Amino acid sequence: MERANGVTAGPALPAVPGLPPGAASDLVEETFTLAGHDVRMVRPRDGDALLDELLTEDDPDEDLLPFWAELWPSGTALAGAICGRDLAGRRVVELGSGLGLVSVAAALAGADVLATDRSPEAIAFTTVNAVRNGATVRTAVCAFDQPRPLLDGAPWDLVLAADVLYEQANVPVLLWLLPRLVAPAGEALIADPDRRPAGLLLAGLDAAGWRRDRLAADPPAVSIHRLRPPA
Repeated sequence: MERANGVTAGPALPAVPGLPPGAASDLVEETFTLAGHDVRMVRPRDGDALLDELLTEDDPDEDLLPFWAELWPSGTALAGAICGRDLAGRRVVELGSGLGLVSVAAALAGADVLATDRSPEAIAFTTVNAVRNGATVRTAVCAFDQPRPLLDGAPWDLVLAADVLYEQANVPVLLWLLPRLVAPAGEALIADPDRRPAGLLLAGLDAAGWRRDRLAADPPAVSIHRLRPPA
């Protein structure tokens, strides 16, 4: 089945070792063509089934909502923007890796990559997808508000994040975190479909003297912001 933006979704897959059971084991594989290279991503076939599975629990944790189970436009746009770069020798961290598309793209471009996500399930998919594409990606289960693995590796040459500004509570956390993660000569690339929290983050970074510009994105409904620390 053909999807937009050069993405092909195949039939349902058999179980893949290393991935969670339950609804997350009902899998399909999608192939993305990025900078002339095919990148194969395994994902749950039905994200709504994962949500239903969570909601059957007696006291479901809203922090465990399976946002990671979709390949969102911001992630595909950011992966496309970095896949053609030469990242050889650069130390890169992704915040909220989800299924791992952005981290895999960065690794295939030559970077030394740490992929992080608060969800252990997301990290399991990132690990499997990296292996399936012959990419070396280190991983860590890590939330923004418990950022020890992020800080232990800082400063980073490149910080990547796609669709992490879906709620306003993430804005002050990232305003505190980004200056501690990005090297003085480094940069952050944040992709977002222009949600209000993204505007609040950018305004806060502007006030702190960060320099920014926008990169071309596909799909164009996504904005990719290139952020550099104050000179």
